[in-house]
Amino acid sequence: MSPPVGRMRRMRITKTMKMSEIPLLSVENLRVSFRSREDGTRFSAVRDLSFSIGEGEILGIVGESGSGKSVTALSVMNLLHQAEYQGKILFRHGEGQTDLLQCSDREMRAFRGNRIGMVFQEPMTSLNPSMRCGKQVAETLRLHLGLSRAEARQEVLRLFGEVLLPDPEKVYRAYPHEISGGQKQRVMIAMAIACKPRLVIADEPTTALDVTVQKTILELLKSLQRKHGMSVMFISHDLGVVANIAERVVVMYRGKKVEEGPIESLFRNPRHPYTKGLLACRVPLDKRYRRLPTVPDFLKAEEAGEDPLRHLQLVSEAQWREEAERLCATPPLLEVRHLGKHYPLPRKWGEKKRYFRAVDDVSFTLHEGETLGLVGESGCGKTTLGRCLLRLIEPTQGEVLYKGRDLCRLSSGEMRALRKELQLVFQDPYASLNPRQTVGMAILEPMRLHGLCANDKERREKVLALLEQVHLRPEDFRRYPHEFSGGQRQRVCIARALSLQPRLIICDESVSALDVSIQAQVLNLLKELKETYGFSCLFISHDLSVVKFMSHRVLVMRQGLLEEMQYADVLYRNPQSGYTRQLLEAVPDISFLSKPLSDE
Repeated sequence: MSPPVGRMRRMRITKTMKMSEIPLLSVENLRVSFRSREDGTRFSAVRDLSFSIGEGEILGIVGESGSGKSVTALSVMNLLHQAEYQGKILFRHGEGQTDLLQCSDREMRAFRGNRIGMVFQEPMTSLNPSMRCGKQVAETLRLHLGLSRAEARQEVLRLFGEVLLPDPEKVYRAYPHEISGGQKQRVMIAMAIACKPRLVIADEPTTALDVTVQKTILELLKSLQRKHGMSVMFISHDLGVVANIAERVVVMYRGKKVEEGPIESLFRNPRHPYTKGLLACRVPLDKRYRRLPTVPDFLKAEEAGEDPLRHLQLVSEAQWREEAERLCATPPLLEVRHLGKHYPLPRKWGEKKRYFRAVDDVSFTLHEGETLGLVGESGCGKTTLGRCLLRLIEPTQGEVLYKGRDLCRLSSGEMRALRKELQLVFQDPYASLNPRQTVGMAILEPMRLHGLCANDKERREKVLALLEQVHLRPEDFRRYPHEFSGGQRQRVCIARALSLQPRLIICDESVSALDVSIQAQVLNLLKELKETYGFSCLFISHDLSVVKFMSHRVLVMRQGLLEEMQYADVLYRNPQSGYTRQLLEAVPDISFLSKPLSDE
């Protein structure tokens, strides 16, 4: 039988130090290692990490995927059972501190959910899909606080109201798939704060959410933190998001802490090249680069003793407008007229048919060589519109004229022949690649299907050339999707789309779930390939800064309708719609904190 927490595993505090002076959480020289199942070698995901979180403090932890952020969070919760630990994670409670790494599973139950809450990155996978949302939160209350069913239900409804969920009764009865991404994240926040924990760990809670929902979640976390006086460990890859919530920040790179300090001083005077790179690779709204700076640029420049920004070219508004007007003066490659997609709604006996208008009477043109941005919140109809254009979803009404031919009137055989000219890059690269097929064959297969090149030898040579163009290696041909990072998988999907030499590519949220540093590399790649191949692009995103960087003109959608359409720089400087202004105001801004790095 394991000894109680308070006896052997509690570290007593010296009499010279008051308990109020001890941090709530202290991580001391933490090293987290994993052993390979194949050869038994050890890999350290976190190395010699030390930091602390005070009572009522919000600490931000930032870094790219693979930097060790989530491993650190899961280590605090002691959820990595296959890991090997060194160091200490001390949590203050009562009259002493407990090293969480020395606790058994049974002892950790007193901390998880009760004293330490956690909001996971992906709420859909962390909520039980076969269990109603309200009962999942009620389960936590009954387990830790011993409430009855009725008491737990009332408390859950109160919590749902506190996290500003619309119609708490309806959400209580709903399954996770029946509510939006932002609502699922609020359910997770309600679950995390249900037992009034002293520390809440928020692991990438706003990743892939649109900017307005992201802003709402950040404001909600801040208000709950102030109301309950709890401490927060906020993990993100985006320094702009962290700047809007944290008081102090730890920057992690390849498992190590490279910089730490108050948010304002660190942003105004970053010392490590990695931190400078993270700040610089965020897409600015106030200027336009021909090519975005990336983290590798800063790391290489540091080694060479050079200015990483000296090769960057600024594009003036007049230059970009001139290019956009020149493209728009040519005949349209794609012309959309009064396009609509309507879904029938459930009805009672005797009621008239009602429809949900996902896309409603949308018209626009896209010209040869142009990049047209499409922005709006989740659920506004962006993805439905993109798929209707390619007839992956059959439109209810309207015309889609490609080179003068109405795609909606073509037979399946005629449409199949045109597919090689119309390609789509999906939001989730892992879900759009066959896990049992090597990436080389994933790129080669559509070429074989459409009869490009004389034989497989020539197709293979073409695939190898494409891999090199998207900055992957020839040996990657035989690797499987799970062996690549998210950014590398998205490059594979781009190479697959390019393999058919299309005239139009639709990028559907293709960078929304990527780290800001990887996002910058993929955006640069898309621009570089667009200049090489000259294709047109419909670039769909909820991030207005990214859309501005990529687009000549921008469409704004709201609830299936076209809200506004304008040249990119004009729209950002003088939006006509209140909804567009709301989207712009929701973009995280750090310009008030950081001065231009080139001025240092």
